[in-house]
Amino acid sequence: MGLEEEIQELEDEIASTPYNKSTEAHIGRLKSKLAEKKEKLEQQSGSGGGGGYGVEKHGDATVALVGFPSVGKSTLLNALTNAESETGAYEFTTLDVYPGMLKHKGANIQILDVPGLIEGAAGGRGGGQEVLSVVRTADLIVFMVSVFDIDQYDRLSEELYQNKIRLDEEPPRVNIRKKGKDGLSINKAADLELEEETIKGVLREHGYVNADVTIGESVDIDRLVDGVMDNRVYLPSIVVVNKADLIEPDYLPTVESELEERDIDPDDAIFISAEKEKGLDGLVERIWNELGLIRIYMDKPGRGVDREEPLILREGDTVDDACEKLGGSFDERFRFARVTGPSAKHDEQQVGRDHELADEDVLRIVARR
Repeated sequence: MGLEEEIQELEDEIASTPYNKSTEAHIGRLKSKLAEKKEKLEQQSGSGGGGGYGVEKHGDATVALVGFPSVGKSTLLNALTNAESETGAYEFTTLDVYPGMLKHKGANIQILDVPGLIEGAAGGRGGGQEVLSVVRTADLIVFMVSVFDIDQYDRLSEELYQNKIRLDEEPPRVNIRKKGKDGLSINKAADLELEEETIKGVLREHGYVNADVTIGESVDIDRLVDGVMDNRVYLPSIVVVNKADLIEPDYLPTVESELEERDIDPDDAIFISAEKEKGLDGLVERIWNELGLIRIYMDKPGRGVDREEPLILREGDTVDDACEKLGGSFDERFRFARVTGPSAKHDEQQVGRDHELADEDVLRIVARR
């Protein structure tokens, strides 16, 4: 029996087994085996598929525009990146990934129009594994669905989940420290509904025999497996509903209801018309906010404050991160910095490397000669 058949058998058994306390440990072992076999299948597909697949990242952040064929991704890409942006195709065996550069608030945001996903992409259909590999390297995922096909979101998000992409959640707080003897010790820092034997069964399926395990949150079996595997990608996402100009007033409640069924707040979804370029300003601002980008205006000796080309960093970045991005000899020659703006207690505040910067701070680095 091949790996694909074994995977299907496990999926069928999981689907047919009712979940309760008496079957919990068994289902945990099945899901662990399933995760391991999918990992093995992916490795085999990667080694036999002619090498890696990726797009070189440019700019300050990368956004993956994900949607089914003919949903309007190309139209949106052209509208966001305008005629002055360079566009082209990264060519691979069967797929092209089209990039564009969105310029906003001094930042260069790379947007990748990936080929339309199809059902079964995570299993390799239609070059899907290659497409999904590109998505995994992004900083933000933008789902694009038609206003008349909101259920496309179900299939898109499921394909990403099957390819180890977790949306809008933090990694599970599962810490495993191997040891030489004494078996498995489970330290639960939160109330867990999972039985201890279920947890140990999952760990054993993944090869852990002697280890101290700390679980810092209430996890279900899927989150536990994710924490043990420790190779998932956690990305933020937003949902864009295209062709909003075609919505009749009496159809809008249906659209909102379908979004709510998928735990998408209609107020959080962004309604646009890519073809008529409506709603794009709101989309661009949302992308900026979700990426957590900040602008730092450099105070350059003898030239004053440069507000035309800010240094683009991320929320939470420090003066040390600014020095690293600036490059050159700043790291070795750094003495201190002066900051004016939202993060400073007063103008020209003297700070060190660990000072956390904020959007629209003015930064001057004082370096040794």
